[in-house]
Amino acid sequence: MHELDEPLRELIPRLRRFAVSLTRNASSADDLVQSTLERAITHWADKRIEGDLRAWLFSILYRQFLDAHRRTRRYARMLEFFTGREDTQPSVERTVIAQSTLQAFDQLNTEQRALLLWVSVEGLSYKEVAEILDVPLGTVMSRLSRARQALRQLSDGEIASPSLRILK
Repeated sequence: MHELDEPLRELIPRLRRFAVSLTRNASSADDLVQSTLERAITHWADKRIEGDLRAWLFSILYRQFLDAHRRTRRYARMLEFFTGREDTQPSVERTVIAQSTLQAFDQLNTEQRALLLWVSVEGLSYKEVAEILDVPLGTVMSRLSRARQALRQLSDGEIASPSLRILK
């Protein structure tokens, strides 16, 4: 067994949950997690020893998602250019979301959803999120504040203000 096997296995459910929230499709999420793990194993020797494995994996997953999203948009533009029509296939991952909070969350942009998930669901510190996004700590704090505010506005104020959090 490889030294990385056990830590990776423990993080797979978290990676998958985050991937599902980004892709909104279980199959696409599984593919994203698999490509993330492949990339992590391939580049394990290059990883900074002092870095956090969880933050590193989330960073890989997020960047893989953004790359795939860009490719998809590029493909749609090319398809429209060459055929003169848009790809009108309904996406499978679209589902009806009953609760207004989830509907509002769904309307947030990718980065806002990612920030809220990393801090609120995955329990990453602001510092870890700053490392993932490669931005200063203050930038993470202000973006997170704006994401929370947008979520409150989109849900018509049904979400209470977040409690204060101690920075580490």
